[in-house]
Amino acid sequence: MAPRNLSLKLCTCFTLICALLLIYRLNLEVYEVWQTLSTRTYVEIPQHLERKVQEYVDHQEQEKPKEEEKIEKGEKLEKEEKIYDEPSSGLPWFFKKGKYYPPPSRAHSNHSLQKQRDAPKLLPHQDPHKDRIVNQLMYVPHDYAKIKASGRLKTILLYNGRRTWNVKKGRDLFLKDKCPVDTCEVTDDMGLAHTADMILYKNLYVPTKKLSSAREIRAKNTKQIKMLYFLESPVYTQNTKVPTGINWTATYRRDSTIVTPYSKWVYFDAKVQQKKQDRNYAANRTRKVAWFVSNCNTENGRFKYALELQKYIEVDIYGFCGKLKCDRFDPEKCFKLLENNYKFYLAFENSNCRDYITEKYHQNALNRGVLPIVMGARPGDYKDLAPLNSYIHVDDFASPKELADYLKVLDDDDDLYNSFFQWKGTGEFINTHFWCRVCAMLHNEEQLREPHFYSDYNHWWRGPGVCSPFSWRSKTLFEFY
Repeated sequence: MAPRNLSLKLCTCFTLICALLLIYRLNLEVYEVWQTLSTRTYVEIPQHLERKVQEYVDHQEQEKPKEEEKIEKGEKLEKEEKIYDEPSSGLPWFFKKGKYYPPPSRAHSNHSLQKQRDAPKLLPHQDPHKDRIVNQLMYVPHDYAKIKASGRLKTILLYNGRRTWNVKKGRDLFLKDKCPVDTCEVTDDMGLAHTADMILYKNLYVPTKKLSSAREIRAKNTKQIKMLYFLESPVYTQNTKVPTGINWTATYRRDSTIVTPYSKWVYFDAKVQQKKQDRNYAANRTRKVAWFVSNCNTENGRFKYALELQKYIEVDIYGFCGKLKCDRFDPEKCFKLLENNYKFYLAFENSNCRDYITEKYHQNALNRGVLPIVMGARPGDYKDLAPLNSYIHVDDFASPKELADYLKVLDDDDDLYNSFFQWKGTGEFINTHFWCRVCAMLHNEEQLREPHFYSDYNHWWRGPGVCSPFSWRSKTLFEFY
């Protein structure tokens, strides 16, 4: 009977221990829940601003992610934005302090699938959602040593003359810019129209009897490229039928062959996009919003929006459209006025068009440590092209009044205002070296054998969905009540 009594005691003790452990665990969970609830702080703010302020709070909470999350994010960015190998010798050549020049690309494999993988992503169809600018800046053909040794130069014919480009004839342009691929020359000699490697049009296409049609010329010179260059939006550029033989485009749009933005932001390290700042950008700035503007009547209704915003927050309008004056012949004086006194700047474009972001955003505002309020390109375009959290888009707000309310919150909270400048020191607005990229692309012989033609350039440039006279948010004209 002794063994049975011993087993019963053991069972009782074991049951008691399990019960105590279960009670302890339940108490611990209750305590954790209570602790979480008790540490929450509820701040009463206007309902329509809750989302905006919550975005800031969420950002602050995620400022120090777990190490494994950081590594995972870095790997994802590298896969999505692998634009160049980070060299041990330093930054790539296109940065201000960059010294690293790219080696020749790998020779293509004969196998078709391997050939596609090896091909550098330089053209729109290869990477349709990116501008490929850095890829083009870092492209050197695999046989470039042989090309240089041959002494053969690619000839670029400037159809509208050299004066419109302000460049000298010859090769000096490419040597001066220290292009990785510099075996090109520019000319305005129309006698070379049939033999030039490229005919480049700027801002205006004017048919001439001196030249045959683009396709006829191409038949004689099978690798010749004809390219159109536009810097302004479709609203303010030529609307005329252009030949079906146009091969390449050079505009600010990301689906252009050679993308020519007003500015291009590149991170030093794609995994580091925010950095703590020592400066208080709000310090000593007592005025709210400024705008320098001379064109009051634009298709997108920007002036009407600014006047409505002015009803709810201080907006100082300088220039022909406002009551305040600043010497337009001394722009530095105006920018100093902006930099020393204002927290916000209206970087409103004259057109609402895809990817259309001009110097108003970068040079007028960000360079001066002022937070830009933007209107022009779609919200997603700014998100893709601008430094992280560096602007406020009008289409994120239902009305000018709601925007004004949010600006007042920023005006009263220096920490929240300064959170819009944590991108500083993480990258640069680079020189995109247009001519270097044109020269490099003309040496991409593989692509020149498979020419692309725009069947209807006007449809591509100003077709449905490219520009809008309305707000991107509502697809309706700005209406204020």
